[in-house]
Amino acid sequence: MTFFPYQDYDAMGLAELVRKKEVSAGEVVEAAIARLEQLNPTLNAVIHKIYDKARWVAEKVTGEEPFAGVPILMKNLNQEIKGEPATFGSKALRSHLAEEDATFVKRVRATGCIILGITNVPEFGLMGITEPRYYGPTRNPWNTEYTPGGSSGGAAAAVAAGIVPVAGANDGGGSIRIPAAYCGLFGLKPSRGRMPVGPFAGRHWQGASVDHVLTRSVRDSAYLLDLVKGYEAGAAFPPPPVEHNYLECVAQGPVKKLKIAFTVNSPLGTEVHPECREAVLRAARLLESLGHIVEEREAPVDGKKIAHSYMVLYFGEVAAAITALEKVLGRKAVFDDVEPATWLLGLLGKVISSEEWVLNLREWDIAAFKMEDFFEQYDLYLTPTTAYPPSKIGEQDLSSAEAALIKWVSRLKLTKILKQSGFVDGLIEKSLKRTPFTQLANLTGQPAMSVPLYLTNEGLPAGVQFIAARGREDILYRLAGQLEQTPDWVTVEKNPTFKKTATSKY
Repeated sequence: MTFFPYQDYDAMGLAELVRKKEVSAGEVVEAAIARLEQLNPTLNAVIHKIYDKARWVAEKVTGEEPFAGVPILMKNLNQEIKGEPATFGSKALRSHLAEEDATFVKRVRATGCIILGITNVPEFGLMGITEPRYYGPTRNPWNTEYTPGGSSGGAAAAVAAGIVPVAGANDGGGSIRIPAAYCGLFGLKPSRGRMPVGPFAGRHWQGASVDHVLTRSVRDSAYLLDLVKGYEAGAAFPPPPVEHNYLECVAQGPVKKLKIAFTVNSPLGTEVHPECREAVLRAARLLESLGHIVEEREAPVDGKKIAHSYMVLYFGEVAAAITALEKVLGRKAVFDDVEPATWLLGLLGKVISSEEWVLNLREWDIAAFKMEDFFEQYDLYLTPTTAYPPSKIGEQDLSSAEAALIKWVSRLKLTKILKQSGFVDGLIEKSLKRTPFTQLANLTGQPAMSVPLYLTNEGLPAGVQFIAARGREDILYRLAGQLEQTPDWVTVEKNPTFKKTATSKY
C-alpha cells in the first residue's frame, strides 16, 4: 500500500505532482475520497457524493490542465451540477435535480478540477451558520462543538479539515468571508460582475451575491479567479474594467506602501467581542511593521441603513424563492415545506411594497459612491470579519415559542401588523449583530477578503476583513500574499481534525 501526504499540498501543489507524474489524478482522487470518508461522518460537510463520475474524469486528465486532477467540492446553492441534486438545503427541493451545469461549474471543470461532491448549506443560504433541519449541522474542524459559519459552511469545513484544498462558495452577505474567518481559511469575494452567474439567472440577489472559492493558500484563490473570471453573455453586470494577473499579484506583493483605514466598531452600534477587536488591532500593528500606513477611521456610510437595505433584499429574495417552489412542488408552498425562520422571512417579503424595495436599492448606490470616494484616500478598509467568534452548534436555533409565534402570525395573517410594530428593526439587529461587517461590500459591489491572522483563547480562528475599491482585487491579493508569509498567518495544520491523519492511503 502506497502512502501519499495528500493534505500537505494545496491545489496548485497537487496539480504540479500530477503534471510531473509523481502521482496520477486517480491517486489524488482516491486520497481525497479516503479522507472524506474518514472525516465527513463527524463534520457533515458533504451531503452528496459523486465518486464514480470523479473517478471517470480522473482517467481523462492529461496533466496539462492548470489544476490537473485537483479534487473540489461544489456548494449546494447556485453551483448546480447537471443530473445531481440541487436542493439549496431545503427539504422542499429534495427531489430536484439540476438540468445543466452552472457556468461557474463549467469553467471550474475546464481548469482540470474534479468534482467529488456537494457541500452542506443552511436552507436557501440564509444564515451565517450551517445547520439546516433537513441535512443536519456542519461542524467546525477546529472544535466540532462550534459552527464553521455559513452559508458556505460545508465548503469551509471540508477545506479546513484537509478533505479538499479548495471548495466552491458564494457570498451574498458574507457567505465566503464568515466561514473563512471561523475556519482559519482565506476567502475573497470578488467584485460584482467579475464572476459568471448563469445560466439560470443573470444576477444573484440583485448583484449582491458572487461566486468564488474557499482555500487554504492565497495562490489557489488567485489562480482560480484568473481562470474562471470574465464576461458572460446574458449576465446583468459586466466585469469591472480593472483586471490583473492575480497569481502574479500574490507572488509580487504590494507595489507601494498602502494606506489603510481601520475600525473595530460595529456599523450597527452593537457590541464587538474583545477578541474580534484584538484581531484587528493586532493586524494593524502587523501592517505598520510591514511599512504600511494605518489610521483609525470608520467608513462614511450609515451602517443601520446598510443593514436595513440588506434585509429588505433578504426578505424579498426569500419570498420569491418560496413562491418559485411551486414549479417543483406542483402546488403553492406551505408553512411545513420550509423552516419556520425561512417562512417568516418570506412573509415579510410579501408585505414589502415595490416603493420600499426601490428606495432601499437606492441606498446601495449611495453607499457605493461614498465608498469609492473613501478609496480615493485609502487603499483598503480593515474591520473584523465577524463581531463574535463562532457560536456553538444549536446556539442560534429558534425556540419552540418563536417557531409557534411564526406559525400563528402566518395563520392569522398578522405580518403587516408585525412589520409595523417595530419587530423588523429588532429582527435586523438580532440577525446581523454577530456578522455586521460583511454586507457593505456586497451592496457596494466591492471586493473583500477575510484573512486568518488570529486565534482566540479557546483556539478558534477569528478573521479580519479588508475591503478595496471596485475592481481592485489586485490590491487585496498583493497584501494577502505578503501577510501569508508572516508568522501571524494562521494555518489549518494547527487544527485537531487536520492532524488526525498525517498521510492518506490509496
